[in-house]
Order: sequence, then C-alpha cells, then structure tokens
Amino acid sequence: MADALLGPAEIRELAARLGVTPTKKLGQNFVHDPNTVRRIVAAAGLTGDDIALEVGPGLGSLTLALLGVAAHVHAVEIDPVLAAELPVTVAARTDAARLTVHPADALRITAAELDPAPTMLVANLPYNVAVPVVLHLLAGLPTLRGGLVMVQKEVADRLVAGPGSKVYGVPSVKLAWYAHARPAGRVPPAVFWPVPNVDSGLVAFTGREPPADVDRRAVFAVVDAAFAQRRKTLRAALSGWAGGAGNAEKALVTAGINPQARGESLTVEQFAAIAAAGIHHGYGGKLSGTREEVDR
Repeated sequence: MADALLGPAEIRELAARLGVTPTKKLGQNFVHDPNTVRRIVAAAGLTGDDIALEVGPGLGSLTLALLGVAAHVHAVEIDPVLAAELPVTVAARTDAARLTVHPADALRITAAELDPAPTMLVANLPYNVAVPVVLHLLAGLPTLRGGLVMVQKEVADRLVAGPGSKVYGVPSVKLAWYAHARPAGRVPPAVFWPVPNVDSGLVAFTGREPPADVDRRAVFAVVDAAFAQRRKTLRAALSGWAGGAGNAEKALVTAGINPQARGESLTVEQFAAIAAAGIHHGYGGKLSGTREEVDR
C-alpha cells in the first residue's frame, strides 16, 4: 500500500498534467503527505467491512489510503476534471472496482445515490463548507456509524466544544444531536498544497440515537434562535421563537431551564426539552428544516 500513496512529486505532476490550480472558491488544499493520510485512516478506526464516504477527494491522496482498508469507497467530487481523473489515478495504483466516484455537490447528495450504503464519513473537507456538509450528511445518511473529518482547527474546536466553552455554538449543538464528537489531533499546514495559513484539526465522531423524542427541526429552531443573540438571556433570545418573552419564559420553566440562562450553557438535551415544552404549549415558531448547516 505504501507505494500506492501519493507524495508531493506525484501531486504536483498530476495537477500540472490536468492543468489544475487549487482554488479558494472550492476550498482546495491537497494533502501530499502519505504519513498524514495513513494517520487519518488509522484514527478513523475503519474496518474491512466499512463503506467509506469521502467528500472532496481532490487528486486522490486520502482515497488511496481508504481503499487500502475499506470494503468500498464513495468519493464525492464537485470539480468535474478531478472527478474524471480520480478513477484513472486509482486504477494505476490499486483495485478501482471498489471505488465509486460521484461528480456532485456533497450538499445535494442523497442516500439513494450511494449504493452500497456508507457506514463511515472520512474526509479532508473544504474549509468553507465543512459544517454544512457534515450536518447534511448526518441528517440524510442514517447508515453512518461515525467518521473522522479534517477541518480548519478553529472549526474543529467549535464542533467538539461543550456547554460553557467560549466557542460552543450552533455547530456544537447540532453535531451533538447526531453524534458524540471528540478531538483527534492537529494537522500542520506543511502537509498541504497549497500551504494554508491556518492549522487543521481532526474531529472524530460516533453516531448516537437522537437524545430526545422530539422533532429535530423543532429542536434546531430553538438552537438557531438561542445563538442568534447569544449575549441575551434565553427569555429574551427565544421571544421571537415563542411569540413573546412571556411565552419563552413559560417554555423554559416547563423545561426546567432558568429563563436568565444563556444558550451557551445548555446541552442538546436541554434544547430538546425547550422544544418539547414549546410544542406542549402550542407555540415554537416556524420549523427550521433547512438550517442544519448554519455555522455560527
């Protein structure tokens, strides 16, 4: 497998041959260090039975490492040139029959398009869409048992933050609805081409059952409202959601939450309790079914 992985020279040669220049618009920073992709695959905890889903495979560094372990790899690539070349790169180095390339936007991919069904998400995600992609895939792919993503270190910190942290917010709570997340290490800029001006972080997560029997959209509507004005008390921040500060206080008291508390102090279970209380009292605002991706 070691000989199959791509190094800096191979990455530059591939890019030059394809006329590919990494773009900020697509968030392209290609990993060119074999040890880093080995580390990612090892940290992900894949087994030989797993079906891996990779988003933004680029020139194929991580794809090749995943194929060394997983039973099958789905690679979702929005750049048509890169999507067309990936099977060629893989076929020259290993068995391409276990790779399916999807020339598509990961924010629009659905479970029906992924056969066999993916069990693990392992990806070097473009910084500009990392949170939306993770939440979209967790919402739409119930077969995912977990995964590991590489994102900008600042985003990684927010995804794994717990209540009370200064960076705890919408991404933290919404990821916690789907999974238990934990930091899995830092990645230096030097392993990428081009070299980004920030460190990257690895976030590992393990899927969980929803923490409450409440409509996810109703819970996420509360989360969005609470953090839209995070400096305000929940009584004030949720007044628009509840149709008035008095209604918000009633829901909070019913849920066992101090109306003077702030959103950054609440667990996902407590947000679910507020949503359930709002439903019980007959209010709660318009459900937010399309905002799982909001990143604050």
